[in-house]
Amino acid sequence: MATRSTDSLTSYGLGLLRIIASFTFLCHGLQKLFGLFGGHKAQIFSLFGLAGCLETIGGILLLMGLFTRPVAFVLCGEMAFAYFTAHFPHGPLPIINQGELAVLYCFIFLLFALAGPGYPSVDANVRKH
Repeated sequence: MATRSTDSLTSYGLGLLRIIASFTFLCHGLQKLFGLFGGHKAQIFSLFGLAGCLETIGGILLLMGLFTRPVAFVLCGEMAFAYFTAHFPHGPLPIINQGELAVLYCFIFLLFALAGPGYPSVDANVRKH
């Protein structure tokens, strides 16, 4: 049985992972939407543009910990789609098809969809009131 101290550490660990993962994911969205960080600006009405919108808006919402579970679920699906359309055709193993990042993001987002945002988050503050 977990102690209150362990539960608290887990919540802070989830929160830290959410903040770091969402910030790096947001950077990918900003690359696609605005060509920042050496990226190529996508056409907004393309799959790449849609991915940029999801990554930017979803990254911001996850960074704040707002609507964490549904946003993380959508982003998990986006990363699964990205893996199977862009990486898997080049081989089944992520180490071969360069899909490691898509797989990691997919399962990190699945964790947040199932476990919630951790602490600190807007979602946690809303639940308190």
